[in-house]
Amino acid sequence: MNRLILSIILLLSISISFGQNTIGLPEINNYTKNQYLAGTQNWGIQQDAAGRMYFANNEGLLTFDGNYWRKYHLPSKTKVRSLAIAPDGKVYVGGENEIGYFSPSENGVLAYHSLKQLLPEKDQAFYDVWNVCVWKESVFFRSSSRIFEYKANKVSVYRPSSHWRFLGKSSDKLIAQDFDKGLLYFENGQWIPFNTNLQLLGKQLVTAIVPISKELSLISTFENGLYWLNTQRVQAFVTSFITEISKYRIYHAVQINATQIALSTSLNGCYIIDIHGNFIQHFSKTEGLNNNNILSSFLDKQKNLWLGLDNGIAFVATNNAIKSISIMQDADAGGYASALYQGNLYLGTANGLYVAPVNGQGDLSYEKNAFRKVPNSTGQVWNLQVINRQLLMGHHEGAYIVNAKSAQKIDDNGGYWTFVPLSSLEPSARLVAGNYNGLKFWNYKNGQFSVDKRVDNFHISSRFVCIDPNNDKAIWTTHPYKGVFRVLIKDSLRTEVKLYGAKEGLALSENNSFVYRLKNRVIIASENGIFEYNIHTDKFVPCSLLMPYFKGMKMYYLKEDQDGNVWFIADNRIGVLDFSSHKPQVIYLPELNNRLVSGFEFINPMNLENVIVGGEKGFFHINYKAYRQKLSKVNVLISEISASGKIDSVFFGGIKSMEKAKNTEIDSDFDRLTFEYSSTLFHQLQTVEYACQLEGFDATWSAWTKKTSKEYTQLPAGTYLFKVKARNNLGQESDIASYQIIILPPWYLTIWAYIFYLLLLSVVFWRLFRWQQQKFIDQQVSFQKEQKQLMYMHQLELDKNEKEIVSLKNEKLEAEIIHKNAELASSAMYLVQKAELLTKLKQDLGKMYKSGNVEEIKEDIKRMMKTVDDENTVETDWNQFSMHFDSVHSNFLMVIKERFPNLSPSELKLCAYLRMNLSTKEIAQLMNISARSVEVSRYRLRKKLQLPSEVNFFSYFLSIYEE
Repeated sequence: MNRLILSIILLLSISISFGQNTIGLPEINNYTKNQYLAGTQNWGIQQDAAGRMYFANNEGLLTFDGNYWRKYHLPSKTKVRSLAIAPDGKVYVGGENEIGYFSPSENGVLAYHSLKQLLPEKDQAFYDVWNVCVWKESVFFRSSSRIFEYKANKVSVYRPSSHWRFLGKSSDKLIAQDFDKGLLYFENGQWIPFNTNLQLLGKQLVTAIVPISKELSLISTFENGLYWLNTQRVQAFVTSFITEISKYRIYHAVQINATQIALSTSLNGCYIIDIHGNFIQHFSKTEGLNNNNILSSFLDKQKNLWLGLDNGIAFVATNNAIKSISIMQDADAGGYASALYQGNLYLGTANGLYVAPVNGQGDLSYEKNAFRKVPNSTGQVWNLQVINRQLLMGHHEGAYIVNAKSAQKIDDNGGYWTFVPLSSLEPSARLVAGNYNGLKFWNYKNGQFSVDKRVDNFHISSRFVCIDPNNDKAIWTTHPYKGVFRVLIKDSLRTEVKLYGAKEGLALSENNSFVYRLKNRVIIASENGIFEYNIHTDKFVPCSLLMPYFKGMKMYYLKEDQDGNVWFIADNRIGVLDFSSHKPQVIYLPELNNRLVSGFEFINPMNLENVIVGGEKGFFHINYKAYRQKLSKVNVLISEISASGKIDSVFFGGIKSMEKAKNTEIDSDFDRLTFEYSSTLFHQLQTVEYACQLEGFDATWSAWTKKTSKEYTQLPAGTYLFKVKARNNLGQESDIASYQIIILPPWYLTIWAYIFYLLLLSVVFWRLFRWQQQKFIDQQVSFQKEQKQLMYMHQLELDKNEKEIVSLKNEKLEAEIIHKNAELASSAMYLVQKAELLTKLKQDLGKMYKSGNVEEIKEDIKRMMKTVDDENTVETDWNQFSMHFDSVHSNFLMVIKERFPNLSPSELKLCAYLRMNLSTKEIAQLMNISARSVEVSRYRLRKKLQLPSEVNFFSYFLSIYEE
């Protein structure tokens, strides 16, 4: 029974040791297929001299320069299974039935060059190429059926006895694995078996060979663990941990540093072990990977780990000084407080207090003990403070004394924010505690804390509290919205409270005012600036120490560390004012921007190697000493130069050719020229800023910004040099990257156009001379013509005068015609009036005749009536009328007679009256007939004239001259 219990305990301890990670884990960035726009699987990873990353992907070759992903296809658009970069910069790749290399063209865009045409025809059909190795002056490609050696533009083919399983490099040998013969090394064009105990490997599938030293290499196998290869001898590398992880199938391995190796598995992510086989760290889906199936791994120049996944790409910042501290049970709980106490690290979260044992030496992020929850601590933890060698916890439910076993409540009268000793000497007999309801005094006696009394007449929540360094009887506290208060302690703990505002020099904002003790000063931080207390004037003045560095910032948090550096949070950014050099320097940590608990920011600088920062999800650990020392050289790359217009074009693809670079000439018919740039400082991309200048257009460098592209529109023709540089948050700048472009002038501004313009101008001048010469001749001729013209004009003037005379005569004739028309009309009216008068007289005499009684009177009246009848004849008047009528109307009556000779005199009269457009009544009076007789006469006249009924007489007579 005891043995069973012991076995169970041993198994549990082994299980726990296998699964326990370090307290701090590096940041993991996952890149999905939706980000790099290619296939899911990534079979190989390499890095070129410029720092650019290359990935063998299911859809082709991927490149990544820190900001931009680009994809390059094989001719058949099949998978790229393997790759290697040669010293000349060529990227050799192996795919499905394909071998070749990518190299930059003249414009810096990668172009593929196949090598299949160099193969013998019988060897041009093969399967996937799983390994590519650059060895000395050759490049080797391995498929299962052949190994190809490319050298001096020739390809040699090596066949296996069964099939090839692996190809890799040790420190001094190129090694391949044949299924039947085992491990072979290449020498003088032959594959030679090792003279050693290689039967130890048997037919185990080798997945990687990792050179450790000149004579020692590590061999990983798919399912059978690890082996050491020392010159010609193979030795199994067996530990309990290696045996345990072998079941997860080791697919790849890479060396992290002189003492650490990364083992990538197909089933459970990546394990970091030391050269003794001890577990160090584990990265899996639990720690942040997209999945646990790792197909490839690579250590970049900054000693950070890249993992090619079955679904995506992961970047593990193994060389970054900032790590995440995640409490697994509360992965989503915010971090609010921390303390290192009696060999334990305590972390206070929104869900309670957690503790893990640590040795307290060096970088605590590498500690591997698990956190556990402290009993009786569930709920919101606000503060952890070690006072008088005891750990106090400010909690939402009260104040607690904490030890490794439990948390013991001291006061449950409201939540507690903070604790501050009233004396700088330990043990402090009194302390002041800030809680939800104001300030409380505590006593310390015989190793025990006890609550004494509340500060009188002060009930404002006191989250920020400090003791005046120049007066330990003065307590300063602030409320973010209600102002700054000083509490003076009198005898018997009587207190006097004073509110400080504008009269005391504090130009506070309406919210967010905080009090801190820094550099032996009382400091007030607010949105309107930083102020310090002047004890002599009892007023606040702008802080001469900090304002030169924080001017214009909205300061939310200040904390001084043991080395005098001031940690701060301002404008939602965390940083430190570093006093370690002769000139203080502000250093920001942009890696943590927007990842802190807003409004409850927390920084605990224990020492330079251990700075704990509260985050929205757990905590962050900063090894500030390492952060300052990790001087990875900042670099900058020009990723692409493109122009857009009628046709978009890429003029530079970012990858420089090994040949002499040529200036890029760009036509002028573009709308926009775009420069893209980046940095391969992958573990600190958030810290990198860029500045650029286009010589020939920009007068100065641009301001520093995180923007990774620059656009120019409608640039004039000329030669330009684009320059860009990068810097990190430590102020380190990269070398300047530059590229020269020539914008060609439009056709009408080219040299040929200018020659044409010169020829055209010469022709113009010659023509101008000839024109001037001809002009003189023409002037002479013109003078003679002018004289003739004057004579001609004189004659025209005479002719004009004659025409004017004729015109005046015509006008006179027209006036006479008008006058005659008027006379004719008067005559006609006279005749009408005369006829009307005589008719009326005749009628009146007729009445007298009828009514008379004397016979003689009747005879006289009869005689008078006869006279009237005689007088009423209009023959004489008609003759005179017809004469006037013909003279006015162009002999109308004569024309009518000639055309219609059978017309009677009365019908001619009727024609004349109709030509004058007289009415039927007027015609009847003139002709001394009835109106009915006039209608009959009109009818007869129409028949003689053969005039249709629809034609008007007046219109017909007007047109008679046209016929």
